Amino acid sequence: MTEQGTRSVRNNGDVLATGRRKTAVARVRLRPGNGTIKVNGRELGAYFPAIKDRVLVSGALEVVGRQSAVNVDITVDGGGPTGQAGACRLGIARALKSFDVELAEPLRQGGLLTRDGRMKERKKYGLRGARRGTQFSKR
Repeated sequence: MTEQGTRSVRNNGDVLATGRRKTAVARVRLRPGNGTIKVNGRELGAYFPAIKDRVLVSGALEVVGRQSAVNVDITVDGGGPTGQAGACRLGIARALKSFDVELAEPLRQGGLLTRDGRMKERKKYGLRGARRGTQFSKR
């Protein structure tokens, strides 16, 4: 049972999932363990110094109460800190859903399995930005 962006590989007990937010992409590997979270080879606190980003990343684990039951390895690229944290959160939630199917409903109720589809609007030709026009000049 796979969902878009999720693929489950359990040859050695690991679960792989992908999360996206804005232009950031996070590839998450979840395995049974003692609760360590590593992002691009660094500890969570070292990679995300802002508390709001750390809370966002670990939110899915706290909702289902698995903070100390699984190890999480994340490879994230693209975007900025907030987009990367959101991508990590979605990837962890999808991995937890594949890890244990019974966790799907609490994750769904918490809104953690829904991808945030807001993206930057593209610049249109003839305009200075996505919506801003040229400056009017009387003379």
